[in-house]
Amino acid sequence: MKPYISHDWNEETIESKARWFQSLTDEQRMDYLCEFTDFVLDFNPKLLERRDAESTRRGLLVLRKEKG
Repeated sequence: MKPYISHDWNEETIESKARWFQSLTDEQRMDYLCEFTDFVLDFNPKLLERRDAESTRRGLLVLRKEKG
């Protein structure tokens, strides 16, 4: 099979993104985490001031829109 690069939004599935992320080294993953954290804090620096966070006992529901 020949590798190719696709620019089609329809091929960007959760599974393909997971495979890409799993292909990264630990160092690359940490770099992305730091970049994302810096981005979020640049957008909202007051997040660092929050000290009253509480954990939730509720579950997480992931919804997917069906194609078509």
